[in-house]
Amino acid sequence: MKTRHPEKVNKPSNPIKKKPSWIRSKMIDSQVFFQTKQVVNKNNLVTVCQEANCPNITECWSKRHATFMIMGDTCTRACAFCDVKTGKPTDLDIYEPIKIANAVSNLNLKHVVITSVDRDDLDDGGSEHFYKVVKATRNKNPETSIEVLTPDFLRKGNSYKKILEADLDVFNHNIETVPRLYTKVRPGARYFSSLELLKNAKKYNKKIFTKSGIMVGLGETKDEVIQVMDDLISAEVDFITIGQYLQPSPKHHPLNRYYHPDEFKEMERIAKTKGFLLVSSSPLTRSSYHADEDFKKLQDARKRQFECPQRQ
Repeated sequence: MKTRHPEKVNKPSNPIKKKPSWIRSKMIDSQVFFQTKQVVNKNNLVTVCQEANCPNITECWSKRHATFMIMGDTCTRACAFCDVKTGKPTDLDIYEPIKIANAVSNLNLKHVVITSVDRDDLDDGGSEHFYKVVKATRNKNPETSIEVLTPDFLRKGNSYKKILEADLDVFNHNIETVPRLYTKVRPGARYFSSLELLKNAKKYNKKIFTKSGIMVGLGETKDEVIQVMDDLISAEVDFITIGQYLQPSPKHHPLNRYYHPDEFKEMERIAKTKGFLLVSSSPLTRSSYHADEDFKKLQDARKRQFECPQRQ
């Protein structure tokens, strides 16, 4: 008879490391937080803040900032870092464009970020729906700047162009990690396809800002992160975000290590020397974190670029 070892029963495959002192979310105004939650719930909307278990939700919602996730709450992929559920998605909500537009109006947002799950089940990856959401949001909120954070539209041809025909201000697609880790971290995606999407987006619509982000703490090296910076610069990406990977559960990709805030400052310094218009690098940096403030910084940086052009 085999001896059971209680300590091995139900032991997580990838234990979650204790968070350091600098990984802490902040609540600025609890009343506004619940007002934001009420608007989201009233319009029956999905937010990446909730679905991806974002560490900044209390701070952002208490400032009336919410990132809307369209096309449902179920993704057709299973990225090892992501907390959004995977499965067979439901049909698209034809009323979602006006729901998003109304929510932006109710929250009086000056800048809105609209993202989505991957919808590989749709012929166009959901680009037409993205377009309708952006157009409805723009029509009802003409003074609001609009940022989209899109899937990669892998094997969907030129469908991404439909989104770029909408009146948007920022086109964001996250590269997420270094090429070497793609098969483990982002197996349904292709690194160079994501780069090509960003490059083509800028080529197709020169007026928009392009943006991409990477997580650290997945097992990458410093040289690999710097190579990603160079690749994004070659793709004419304007804005890079660098944040700490936080392992959602023991079932997700293991956290290799926590980076110290000083290391994020060093990565920011390096990225700025590469020529990005804007760099956001900190443990809690996420694609939509402080997106409204960052958009203003992007506009100011572009003005300075035209006044004294240095980036070729």
